[in-house]
Amino acid sequence: MSILSDIDIKRCIQKNELGIEPFVEKNLTPNGYDLSIDEVFIRKTDEHIKEGMAKIPAKTWFAISTKEFVKMGSKITSQLWIRSSYARKGIMASFGKVDAGFHGTLTISCFNSNDEPLEIPIGDRFCQIVFENMQSAPSELYDKKSGNYQNQKGIKLK
Repeated sequence: MSILSDIDIKRCIQKNELGIEPFVEKNLTPNGYDLSIDEVFIRKTDEHIKEGMAKIPAKTWFAISTKEFVKMGSKITSQLWIRSSYARKGIMASFGKVDAGFHGTLTISCFNSNDEPLEIPIGDRFCQIVFENMQSAPSELYDKKSGNYQNQKGIKLK
């Protein structure tokens, strides 16, 4: 496996091997793309915040949905990494691999480990997606293998 550079990401998008919608040039990093917050769900209050500022209570689980709809190609997978600015604020997040062939927005499970509430602006860049080339296409893509969240938009908890 090899990680895609900014040049590789643009090339893959032009060849329709990868999709990021909307694509914002300033979110492109040397080795990935910063994904932004479209929605925050706070379990403690059962709130869905889609604009303005989400105020996360101390010691509280929450989920975010990315604004970007990603389209993974048949030979591309990816990993998610929290931006260090959020890690430094005490946000812990659970990330996994994004499978080859997945299409949709991403739901990320998070926890405010602080003793104080934390404000998170909707639209802020939250995590980086790092794309990887696979040596060969899998026997079945995400939509055929499980496909539970294929074409999802917004926060999906089940």
